[in-house]
Amino acid sequence: MNYQESRLWRYGAHGILLLLSMAALLPVVLMIMSSITEETSIVANGYSFVPETFSLSAYHYLWNHAAQLTRAYGVTLVVTVTGTVISVTMIAMLAYPLSRRDYPLKSLFSFMVLFTMLFNGGLVPTYLFYTQFLNVKNTIFALIVPNLLMNGFLVFIARSFYMITIPPALLEAAKIDGAGEIRTFYTIVLPLAKPVLATLGLLQAITYWNDWFNGLIYLTDPKLFTIQYLLNQMNSNIQFLASNNLGNLSSMLPGESVRMAIAVIGVLPLILAYPLFQNYFVKGITLGAVK
Repeated sequence: MNYQESRLWRYGAHGILLLLSMAALLPVVLMIMSSITEETSIVANGYSFVPETFSLSAYHYLWNHAAQLTRAYGVTLVVTVTGTVISVTMIAMLAYPLSRRDYPLKSLFSFMVLFTMLFNGGLVPTYLFYTQFLNVKNTIFALIVPNLLMNGFLVFIARSFYMITIPPALLEAAKIDGAGEIRTFYTIVLPLAKPVLATLGLLQAITYWNDWFNGLIYLTDPKLFTIQYLLNQMNSNIQFLASNNLGNLSSMLPGESVRMAIAVIGVLPLILAYPLFQNYFVKGITLGAVK
């Protein structure tokens, strides 16, 4: 392939990636445009990329309920930061011995992690375990504990990253120099594993930030509602009133534009955080997902 053909293929690939990127942004643009569209216009004509009637009433409504949203935002932020730090720490520590070829129980624990990816105990046993044995109902831990090690795939990503990027000779040199396993892990392994740690952190942060199901199952205290659960509760209330033909009451609840405005507020931190982790994220996925 000569230079002209190579440049043509490069431009073609860039053009395709540009179109795919724009297609991925279209739902976000539609969500933002819908949040600044008059409610009656959405009901009459549906969603549109160009607001037929511009209105900031949705954000005005959110401003009037700032106390509730601020509390939900604060709970979501605390849960996301705390849960991400703890879960990434646990995943990194579990994946390290699984990457060591000299660890005698490597196959057993690898099978246990794989088993959790294929089977689970079901909703009722899980609910009883968390509420009766761990007593997390109506506590902040109900939003943190269930997602700590729910994804065995992340453990295997970290394990593969360790096996590929950390030479066994480096670990043997540390052992010869008198470093124990804990010191080797914290002073040698973790500094070299920054790409995969950032990848795990981003994936877990998205999981915690978007989680609403745990709040639905384990919480009844409004003080602990997250921003995602608040949006889900709002949608459920509107659907219930609409299904029972209670139009007058449903008009008193947040409409389509307000739901879109809350979605904009909910997704904005993730959009702002992703560029900070992008380089680590791509490197961690490409190196850690291939054995």
